[in-house]
Amino acid sequence: METVDQYLEGFSGEILQRMIQLRKLILDLDSEIQEGISYKMPSYKIYGKPLVYFAGYKNHLGLYALPSGHEKFSKKLAIFKQGKGSVQFPLDREMPFQLIEEIIKFRIKENKSFSKTKGKKK
Repeated sequence: METVDQYLEGFSGEILQRMIQLRKLILDLDSEIQEGISYKMPSYKIYGKPLVYFAGYKNHLGLYALPSGHEKFSKKLAIFKQGKGSVQFPLDREMPFQLIEEIIKFRIKENKSFSKTKGKKK
């Protein structure tokens, strides 16, 4: 599997629809976002740094916004099952697309600030 389209071909129904919506949300946020496959899942980069990843599972959609994205929104994400850099959005609940958008916008700003400081002497 080399493309996100190929990844999505392995899914159907509700999980596929949610992943299509999430993919569109991510790509619509900034024309600089680059899409690919990493760790066998859809991955997104901006300013040369990882932005977010997502993956489909039988009962949930996993979002991986790296530890900083999850730490910043820990209170809002508290109602979902989480790992250090991941959160699970169960299929039997509404997807919090607005919250996901906030997280990704935060990560975009974070990556942009890293790219601006890159190469500067301390």
